[in-house]
Amino acid sequence: MSDAELVLRSTRVITPEGTRAASVTVSAGKITAVLPYDADVPSAARLEDLGDDVLLPGLVDTHVHVNDPGRTEWEGFWTATRAAAAGGITTLVDMPLNSLPPTTTVDHLRTKRRVAADKAHVDVGFWGGALPDNVKDLRPLHDAGVFGFKAFLSPSGVDEFPHLDQEQLARSLAEIAGFDGLLIVHAEDPHHLDAAPQHGGPRYADFLASRPRDAEDTAVASLLAQAKRLHARVHVLHLSSGDALPLIAAARAEGVRVTVETCPHYLTLTAEEVPDGASEFKCCPPIREAANQDLLWQALADGTIDCVVTDHSPSTADLKTDDFATAWGGISGLQLSLAAVWTEARRRGHGLEDVVRWMSTRTAALVGLAEKGAIEAGRDADFAVLAPDETFTVDPAALQHRNRVTAYAGKTLYGVVKSTWLRGERIVADGGFTEPKGRLLTRTP
Repeated sequence: MSDAELVLRSTRVITPEGTRAASVTVSAGKITAVLPYDADVPSAARLEDLGDDVLLPGLVDTHVHVNDPGRTEWEGFWTATRAAAAGGITTLVDMPLNSLPPTTTVDHLRTKRRVAADKAHVDVGFWGGALPDNVKDLRPLHDAGVFGFKAFLSPSGVDEFPHLDQEQLARSLAEIAGFDGLLIVHAEDPHHLDAAPQHGGPRYADFLASRPRDAEDTAVASLLAQAKRLHARVHVLHLSSGDALPLIAAARAEGVRVTVETCPHYLTLTAEEVPDGASEFKCCPPIREAANQDLLWQALADGTIDCVVTDHSPSTADLKTDDFATAWGGISGLQLSLAAVWTEARRRGHGLEDVVRWMSTRTAALVGLAEKGAIEAGRDADFAVLAPDETFTVDPAALQHRNRVTAYAGKTLYGVVKSTWLRGERIVADGGFTEPKGRLLTRTP
């Protein structure tokens, strides 16, 4: 401990071995030891006594649409990463679409990195995109350090990022499997969507009927079949249909290399509570019924669903019209994700150790960030300090998102983030921010 520069002490530190009173020592941005609570503090080290507030590993959000460059009026690296830091997220991975250009070539990745370089308040990595015509670009993007490749099986909502049909999916997946990369997939079947009733208008029930569960279930089944045939690694994005869970469990039992995520809005919001015309609740796939939500929580508990990420997908307020058919589909959740999930998790009997596993440990493992996701020696000194029993009422004006449209407005949530630390430096405390200190991350070979 003699070389420690910083010691963070708390009666509740969440470690891989469980929650305990501890003193966490930090040097050169790394955790050097997790020691007994009353360990001596070297005279050269600064002690931060956190009392009974909980010390968590910084969250890792692997599904974020920053939209920068090109649609920076929707969001941007400065605002998105401030919102992330305010919510205890210390690492995010940016999706390849909704920015212009999309991250589908090495040149486009370089553009993205240049834009992000001096604006990131937290560490940032990047996904590449798999399009019908860019199979030749996948290996170069992998070699340039993207963490994997995003694909849609139904229209994405933006013309510059078209979806893959089954033949195109097979070609892209075979290429990615050739270098053992990861394909992450928006799984909704376009034929089932086309066959569903499309009424438009303000009724949420009509929108929900237009994105039926069987569209997800069919797309997941076809993805699993392709992954099995090619022995490829695949990840199901933002799962909302509980009916797909038995398919996933069965595929895993057969050796298919599949991981699955869901999102805070599917775990905490229900179709029954969405007012007509309230398109701040619109996302694709949609928020479904309470009984379906119960299945998602059960799957988190038993491990069928691996992790929880935001799918932060903002837009300008004018695109959130009261017509669910034409309004932009996306939930803004970066700043509120930890509190939202913790609020519902505690109600259902889960602990903060579970939340850390779903939102930090497993998300870091998904993208191979071995230095993130846990409080143990050798990891980055990334932390969130949480007062888990304190509550706050969501005020959109207090959010750091560029567009403060939120489905959580007016909700009372448990879990106040008191401070956020990145590699041993406090980057957020009591609502104040440092200058950007985030780094741009690349996949570790």
